[in-house]
Amino acid sequence: MLQTIIFNSTSKTVKVYPGNPDETTMVSSFINVPTVKVKDEGFYEVIQKESNSDGTESNYPVARYPIANTNMLIEH
Repeated sequence: MLQTIIFNSTSKTVKVYPGNPDETTMVSSFINVPTVKVKDEGFYEVIQKESNSDGTESNYPVARYPIANTNMLIEH
């Protein structure tokens, strides 16, 4: 199944849609996303940023989508 990821680099958000983007069919959304990495293993990896109680920040993957089945649009 084809899916579409929309990464907004200004608002640091990612929205995931089955097929073509349509607000009524969004299946996932993520906030505090500094980047979407393109991995050599053949997938897009959504990285989320979290502020820790000690004042530091951590980045960790929250989702992976196969490049072969995914369109990625980048907005500013």
